[in-house]
Amino acid sequence: MAYSDLAYNEPHEIINGKVYPMSNRRYNHAVISSNISNIFERYLDGKRCEAFNQFNVFFDEDNHYVPDEVIICNPDIVEEDAIHGTPDLVVEILSKSTAIKDRMDKFVIYEKFGVKEYWIVDPFIKSVEVYLLKDGKLQRSDIYQYYTDEEYNELTKLQKADAKFEIKVSLYDDFVVQLKDIFKRVK
Repeated sequence: MAYSDLAYNEPHEIINGKVYPMSNRRYNHAVISSNISNIFERYLDGKRCEAFNQFNVFFDEDNHYVPDEVIICNPDIVEEDAIHGTPDLVVEILSKSTAIKDRMDKFVIYEKFGVKEYWIVDPFIKSVEVYLLKDGKLQRSDIYQYYTDEEYNELTKLQKADAKFEIKVSLYDDFVVQLKDIFKRVK
């Protein structure tokens, strides 16, 4: 699809020079995005870093994205129309139509431009994959799986011992996000 084929304000992303119209978000996607946005806003209130929800990020001419959530610690890259530079943390919430792009194409660009922390949130299985930038490469730090109380009670002892309930955000020493808060109200 060519850029000129889009209506003037139709939401879209440019990934490796190709234009992709953005689809409408589903309920669980919207709820998770809202939950994460609220968590980030509460924690970052009064701090140097700032959270943005569904705001344009321009990496270069061929890569203009609209991540679900970002945290920016350099206010100089935030302009009226977009973030012009690299966010410190990016969150992408998967949908069936975007999962491959989020895991492949965008992952490569986030790594290339030096995103320090990348979360891939899967609303279908209620998990969060966290990648941290080390030596110029995004490396998986961990995968966090959310369990309801009922699901947790059905786990084996070994599975319970491996269960993690919170994510330590790398940007601050005391920034911890509870999985139950990310997946609150998700159906």
